[in-house]
Amino acid sequence: MSEDLSIFDIAGPVMVGPSSSHTAGACKIGQFARALFHATPTEVVFYLHGSFGEVYKGHATDRALLGGVMKFQTSDPRIRDAFEIAKEKNLKYEFIVKDLGENAHPNTVKIVLKNENSKMSVTGSSIGGGMIEITKVDNFDVLLHGRAGKYLSLVAQLDHNDECLLNFQKHINKLEDISVAAIDKSDFKKKTLAVISLEGRRIKLSEVIELEKLEGVDFVRSLSKLETQ
Repeated sequence: MSEDLSIFDIAGPVMVGPSSSHTAGACKIGQFARALFHATPTEVVFYLHGSFGEVYKGHATDRALLGGVMKFQTSDPRIRDAFEIAKEKNLKYEFIVKDLGENAHPNTVKIVLKNENSKMSVTGSSIGGGMIEITKVDNFDVLLHGRAGKYLSLVAQLDHNDECLLNFQKHINKLEDISVAAIDKSDFKKKTLAVISLEGRRIKLSEVIELEKLEGVDFVRSLSKLETQ
C-alpha cells in the first residue's frame, strides 16, 4: 500500500450510516458549511440534487447533513438523533429535492444557513469514500477539498495575498508534532478561503485561537475534534 494512502482512503471513513458517500461525505459538507458560515445558524435549508435527493431518507443523508451543520463528527452516534437534537437547539431545518444543474455531481447539496444577522449558501459534493468538494460559496465559484484518512482539517479566511498564507503556514509548522500536508485555496470576496490539511497530533483549541490572532486572518475553524488542554 502506498504511504500516501491510509485505510480510510481505501475502505472509507468510520461513520454512522450505510454509505460513505451519502453519510460521511454529507456530514463533512455540513461541517464545512457551518465553518464557513462563521456563526450559529437558527435556520438551515438543504437543497438535495441527484442521488442525494433520491435516497436521502433511506441512507440517513438528511441526518448526516444536519449533524454536520451542528458540528458532529462522522462517527458521532448523535447523528441518528440529529432531528431531535436540532429541535432542542431551536435550529429550524428543511430538506428540498432540487435539480442543481446538469453539471452538478449526483451527490450534491446546496446548504443555505441563516440567522438574524447573516445568510450564506454553500454548495458541495460527496465524491466517494467520504471525500468531498466545496464548489460554490454564495455566488462565487470555489474548489476546496475535504481530505480523508490521517489528515486533520482547518478552514481559514485570510487576506488575499501569498505572504499572509505563507505566514499562517509558517506558524502551524512551528507547532510541535504538527505539519502541513496540503493546502487548498480559492478566492472569495477579495479574500482567500483555505483548507489546510494537517498531519500529526490533534491541534489544541489554544493553538487555533493564536492562529486566529495573526495579522490578516479573519477566522480559523477546525473540522476535527480539538484538544482542550
